[in-house]
Amino acid sequence: MFELFHQPLFFPALKAAIISGILLSYLGVHVVGRGIVFVDLALGQISSLGVAFAAFIGSGMTSIPLIFTLAGAILMSFISIRDKRLKQEAIIGILYAFTSALTVMLISKTPNNDADMMQEVLFGSIFSITPDMLKLLAIIFGCVALVHIVFFKKFYSLTESFENEENHLIGIFNIWNFLFYISIGLSIVFAVKANGVIPVFSFLIIPAVSAIMLTKNRYLVIVFAILISILGSYFGLTLSLKRDFTGGPSIVAVLSGIFILSAIYKFIRSLVVKKAA
Repeated sequence: MFELFHQPLFFPALKAAIISGILLSYLGVHVVGRGIVFVDLALGQISSLGVAFAAFIGSGMTSIPLIFTLAGAILMSFISIRDKRLKQEAIIGILYAFTSALTVMLISKTPNNDADMMQEVLFGSIFSITPDMLKLLAIIFGCVALVHIVFFKKFYSLTESFENEENHLIGIFNIWNFLFYISIGLSIVFAVKANGVIPVFSFLIIPAVSAIMLTKNRYLVIVFAILISILGSYFGLTLSLKRDFTGGPSIVAVLSGIFILSAIYKFIRSLVVKKAA
């Protein structure tokens, strides 16, 4: 199995997937805890809209998606729902649907459009990642990770306020909420460029949910989520090269398999606890 490390495409792709997976799975713990699962899909889709718009005008393939995504992240950081009948997810879901429609419309009017561009937007092209892109990904993700390590307690206490349904107390603008959305926006725009929208969404959500099923310890949840993202990256890319599947969908499939195993474990454990009681 380790002979794949000698293949020129495997190791750069694995490094990109692991770098993406580690930070996104950590951020995913916050996303799931806050109950804003759609935020990743929405920001990923906004990034894709930026890609489609840049392709449509023929320039700005890096700067325009970045501007679009950061603008979306800033907008979401100001969303404050006062009506108890509404949830933040509903507003973010509308934004996702709107940007998805615009993306498809732009791609349909872009020269050399069709299925190939849509495939790359959704699942990326991780095996074609360049050394420069990999270096940029490592720098951006390293900086975001450093901010979250230094201010870990600030970000975590804010997420706990969402879990305890006390988020209405943070007001319209909160600097830590603002920085959280900026960090997740930065992470998504560069991760989508390498991995695609669906793998990025999977890295954010599946490891976090699987880890929550495995333990109630909040620190172990982060550790397990990161380990799951690493396992999903390695075995997903291995499956891709061994069986000639596309890289992104293979990672998603393996992560989904780990989620199913975690759900089975949680179900069996609950039965054992009931019998013991």
